[in-house]
Amino acid sequence: MTRAVLVSRSTPPAITQVDLPDPAEGEALVDVTYSSVNYKDGLALAGNPGVARVDPLVPGIDVVGTVSALGPGVHDVAIGDRVVCNGAGLGETRHGGWAEHAVVPSGSLVVLPDSVEDSFAAAIGTAGFTAMLSVLALERTVSPDDGPVLVTGASGGVGTVAIALLAARGYRVTASTGRRSNEASLRALGASDVVDRATIAELGKPLQRATWAGAVDSAGGATLANVLAATKWGGAVTACGLAQDSALPTTVMPFILRAVSLLGINSVEAPLPLRQRAWERLAIDLDPALLADVTRTVDLEHAIAVGAEVVAGRVHGRTVVDLRR
Repeated sequence: MTRAVLVSRSTPPAITQVDLPDPAEGEALVDVTYSSVNYKDGLALAGNPGVARVDPLVPGIDVVGTVSALGPGVHDVAIGDRVVCNGAGLGETRHGGWAEHAVVPSGSLVVLPDSVEDSFAAAIGTAGFTAMLSVLALERTVSPDDGPVLVTGASGGVGTVAIALLAARGYRVTASTGRRSNEASLRALGASDVVDRATIAELGKPLQRATWAGAVDSAGGATLANVLAATKWGGAVTACGLAQDSALPTTVMPFILRAVSLLGINSVEAPLPLRQRAWERLAIDLDPALLADVTRTVDLEHAIAVGAEVVAGRVHGRTVVDLRR
């Protein structure tokens, strides 16, 4: 049995005791030290069937902790390893990290570098992991010398980490946010300019003034369409979210007239070598002090309330869940 938050479609989320199975073939048991609160976790708490695909479910798409038991045939990790797991079905198709213990697929576990503390790994979480995947994809096409890059949803988890990562690599970053009160914080992360998201939230012309060498977008919808329309020749835009809309009301014109690339980012099913590469870069590129300034820590009880705030767009930065409390 493990203490956990349990979500059911018939009852409100609550902290209770959950019976966990022993790790099966290809699985590991992790004694969880930290998790985090992500947009998907908020949707799971609300019973969104597109996220909470099993019922009941323990939310938490991030797990950070120490391996304490292994299923048959597991050689990817060893007992005692400090590990992180992002996505991989956690908090969607299987119980996730809002619990003192979690059974996770061993093939998605990354052994943490010695320099990365558990709490820092949780602050990075799926949001920061997704931001790093976006940067890895973007820098294959766009260099800092090509011009400014845009980060939409800049006050959210993906956006804040993406700003810090891109700035650390020498990119000139413009942050798009609906919360101008966060401007000083976004500039502290490395943004050179801050614009109001309202300027790109309503659908505009299919081709607009070429402004961005590249972009990291977590909004989708009209925002992504406008970003594509304003991207320079040969630029690239990563798509990693749908906070505004899952639809994409655009034309082929940015792609065939400006050779713009739209790069999809999937953090849930990322293969282990890519996960390892992303975490190696996060350990090097991301300043823990920068992320600490936009991170708060809560216990399980308070995590439930934060989930709704994240979905409503009222949370700036990252929220870590401390399972040791």
